[in-house]
Amino acid sequence: QVQLVESGGGLVQPGGSLRLSCAASGSMFRTYAMGWYRQAPGKQRELVAGIFSGNNTNYADSVKGRFTISRDNVKNTMYLQMNSLKPEDTAVYYCNTYPKGVFSWGQGTQVTVSS
Repeated sequence: QVQLVESGGGLVQPGGSLRLSCAASGSMFRTYAMGWYRQAPGKQRELVAGIFSGNNTNYADSVKGRFTISRDNVKNTMYLQMNSLKPEDTAVYYCNTYPKGVFSWGQGTQVTVSS
């Protein structure tokens, strides 16, 4: 079973930036399409961005042009560069397979955008 550990969240002012990381155990990471998800208080978990094993990417309309997803298959790590952050980006961010998470969900990393 692949284990996923998210990190890099924090408190940032509107317009600021953060870079999230997702470390995955196991040698099969490179074969999976992976994605970032988020869940805001009182809302359902939603898909933010996805990256295929060949590095093609997809983004939710709400983050297009602001977020960039990438992966390093040597390090078994995926990243989410988040720029021009807005208060509505506040959520717990998770990583998992794309477009639907099939592994056990990690603890996530909290992102709070507030002045």
